[in-house]
Amino acid sequence: MRLSRSLAPLSLALALVLSLPYDALPHARVAAGASPSPGRFGASCRTTVHGSQVVAYCHNPYVDIDRVRLHIECARWWDIDSDSAPADAWPAMTVRLTGRCWKEIRSVWISHQKAR
Repeated sequence: MRLSRSLAPLSLALALVLSLPYDALPHARVAAGASPSPGRFGASCRTTVHGSQVVAYCHNPYVDIDRVRLHIECARWWDIDSDSAPADAWPAMTVRLTGRCWKEIRSVWISHQKAR
């Protein structure tokens, strides 16, 4: 059974990395007084289509409020496309958006807008 001998280099490397001082380890550094990147905005959304109904969940992991809307394009020419009412996704909040067509759904998308 040579399992312990094959794990020896791995455990030695782990011990060396853990014994390094904090400043020698690679990690993200932010200069004093610097604000985080201003481009971080937008809830991450996932949509699910079941027949003619759509459900979307949008989670906002950022500080700014994201005003999200669900847009549905129906497949039939006589079926009315729809847009949901805007819903504000506050920081660390998940919102649920729903909509439907009478028949098949052609496409679904979410729009984002910064709430002021």
